[in-house]
Amino acid sequence: MTYSNHGKNPLGKLFLSMLYISAFTFGGGFVIITFMKRKFVDELHWIDDQEMLDLTALAQSSPGAIAVNAAILVGWHVGGFLGMLVAVIGTILPPIIIISVISFFYAVFITNPYVAIVLKGMQAGVAAVILDVVFNLGSGVLKTKSVIHILVMIVAFAATFFFGVNVVYIILAATLVGIIVSVYKQYKGKKQS
Repeated sequence: MTYSNHGKNPLGKLFLSMLYISAFTFGGGFVIITFMKRKFVDELHWIDDQEMLDLTALAQSSPGAIAVNAAILVGWHVGGFLGMLVAVIGTILPPIIIISVISFFYAVFITNPYVAIVLKGMQAGVAAVILDVVFNLGSGVLKTKSVIHILVMIVAFAATFFFGVNVVYIILAATLVGIIVSVYKQYKGKKQS
């Protein structure tokens, strides 16, 4: 699907959407994924649930910031190379501006008790948004009714939560399982034809 399928000036809408999402998202890449899903899946219908789940998995397993990786993938999906550029610029502008302002006034911010209170409040909000991501993406996996996908999700959760396994190993193991399943399905399909 290219940007020509998304109505008038989709690149402008993509830029403004990413700018808005990035400016009001605190807590990292997983939080931005929730807002991107609400905007591009639920509201604009530019991406379906399964595609968003796939884009999220790719963004998480690629090196770099999840927010930028997700912007690259969504932008490419919506508008090709130009869509990717627009989405990335919209995503990185707010943090650059905010960090520049904070670094300029760092001494004032670091000692201000009100800033500390606001940051504590943001942490609570971020936790709630991350739980929302977990439930949305987890329910998407459950809807597939794929025993392998559900098993990978449960094992990945147990490995990180109970055993403290590094996320890198979990991603590599999930990638290996995905490759094995894909190769098996291709082999099975060729054998039946």
